[in-house]
Amino acid sequence: MRTYATINILDLSNVDFAQVVETNESTVRKNLNNTEFIIKWNIEPSFITNGTITPLQTLTHVEALALVQTDAWNDNTP
Repeated sequence: MRTYATINILDLSNVDFAQVVETNESTVRKNLNNTEFIIKWNIEPSFITNGTITPLQTLTHVEALALVQTDAWNDNTP
């Protein structure tokens, strides 16, 4: 099962993109005020298991979809 996590934007350079679905820094989803981003994986990355990065929260697919629909992540202005 795929796992999603929100991460502090300051940790973006510590992500090993070979271990997550996203391919580089420009392909992660960021919140509107550019303070957090989302990554996803099938096998927990070593940079999380070894404590290099501590997720702000871990989410299921349904929870991640709900999160990106919030005002903090989505500018719903027509």
